[in-house]
Amino acid sequence: MIHSDKILISSYRSPCGDLLLGSYRERFCLCNWSIENHPGRVDGRLMRLLGADYKEAETDIAKEASRQLDEYFRRERRVFDIPLLLAGTPFQKTVWEALMAIPYGHTLSYGQLAAFLGMPRAMRAVANANGANAISIIIPCHRVVGANGALGGYGGGLDAKRFLLAFEQAG
Repeated sequence: MIHSDKILISSYRSPCGDLLLGSYRERFCLCNWSIENHPGRVDGRLMRLLGADYKEAETDIAKEASRQLDEYFRRERRVFDIPLLLAGTPFQKTVWEALMAIPYGHTLSYGQLAAFLGMPRAMRAVANANGANAISIIIPCHRVVGANGALGGYGGGLDAKRFLLAFEQAG
């Protein structure tokens, strides 16, 4: 049954923190940290853009996302294959699609990502779009670092970002 006015959510426990998974109209739209640096920012923006509230419910798409995340954390998956709903501006969607092109185990700086997009002076806008990503891990915003290699910010906290980068670089 499709709940067009609801983002159907469930929980997922990862080795680096609990995540909230969400789907809307049979597409995956949310993989956000239960404990995040800016509480409510991602959730509020997503609900506003989709005109929907959260409702706890298990969905096939969330079960598939959980299965693929399990494979990722067992080092059996490097790329996710889930129908995504990117809720954002055209510029944000362009940045998020570029994030998915960063190979597993690699990092780019915000400047390199901006240059890749053909907008070398748009580092700050790229960083803001990166921070607005509602689908952590699957859209790997953790793979973007500062020009000097510093981790910068991360919605799930720097410990989670450190974990994910070390996890990918080790395997």
